[in-house]
Amino acid sequence: MITAAEASIESAKLCALAPIIPVLVVHDASIAQPLAEALVAGGLPALEVTLRTEAALDVIREMAKVDGGVVGAGTLLTPDDVTNAIAAGARFGVSPGATDRILDTCEAAAPPLVPVAATATEAMRLLERGYTVQKFFPAEANGGVPALKAIGAPIPKVKFCPTGGVSLANAPDYLSLSNTLCAGGSWVAPQELIANRDWKGIEELAREASQLAR
Repeated sequence: MITAAEASIESAKLCALAPIIPVLVVHDASIAQPLAEALVAGGLPALEVTLRTEAALDVIREMAKVDGGVVGAGTLLTPDDVTNAIAAGARFGVSPGATDRILDTCEAAAPPLVPVAATATEAMRLLERGYTVQKFFPAEANGGVPALKAIGAPIPKVKFCPTGGVSLANAPDYLSLSNTLCAGGSWVAPQELIANRDWKGIEELAREASQLAR
């Protein structure tokens, strides 16, 4: 059992590991370990594996074996997703929304959850429950840096991990905000480099992202 406040403390520690959390869509579990090793070697230890592919749970299992990595599950939509992700080795969870069922299940099962808020009302509702660390998603579609800055002014207790449309070009703008702890991005592991198994190239992208200032 974990409270929302305790989950946020753990989430803040997770966000402190690196300025960027890779958001990973992986279709082949056989490349999970070398992919994770490249990202960790580049300075990005927190890895969000989205549950968007049939291989996702196996990918989490394989990445969980990599020294220095902290693997979590993204796209948690149902209580079964939470249960299956924990069984596979996920150490944190990320949801694209925040339903009571997902919040209740994660608090009962104890993986720290980073729930999503896209509006000030959603952020306030999660704050009332005790979540002071939240995901702002989809960031660019919801107004980007100006919107997140505006939300932060009246709700300074909430810190965010903006995700969705975040890139190397705009990540520094997000990271410069006082209410941003880190950001999530998929550009550090593009599908083209994954398909070519270009682990060195991915490590270089990760290293570049790891040096972004917060």
